[in-house]
Amino acid sequence: MVLLIGVPAGYLAISAEQSRSSGRDKEAESSVSGLQDSWPSKMKRRVFEVPIPARSRDVAYFETSNWKTSRLYVRFTTTGAGLDAFLDDVGTSRSRLAPGAVTVNARDAATVDWTFPAHRDWSGTTHRQDRPRPTRDITVDLTDPAAPRVYVVSTATP
Repeated sequence: MVLLIGVPAGYLAISAEQSRSSGRDKEAESSVSGLQDSWPSKMKRRVFEVPIPARSRDVAYFETSNWKTSRLYVRFTTTGAGLDAFLDDVGTSRSRLAPGAVTVNARDAATVDWTFPAHRDWSGTTHRQDRPRPTRDITVDLTDPAAPRVYVVSTATP
């Protein structure tokens, strides 16, 4: 008799706590303004098609969403090989990076406090796709070719 009542009651208590914890985590994430110093979830990376290379460092992201547009802002530092793999995974290549181009627009940069000073070696490209797939503005700081820093704004419109 104790098992018939105790086991389901225990299960309900555990499920309720997990649900509450999940809600708190989502609430905390949605209340953040600005970049979060962590990796976006695999689901976000998949939806926004931002395949961050393994062993990347200084990864940060921020997501905005409204009824007509969602954006994922991602910044990370990788290796030369990691940059090539990233560009290949998104469907472009290093040869498509325009030297001197900063493709992240001023409004998006201001959203996450990104600055692109003139004394750095910038290259960029915009990878457009048919809706509903996202368009990605990719800007890369190649000042240190062994450790390029990548800035991506992936915009999804349904």
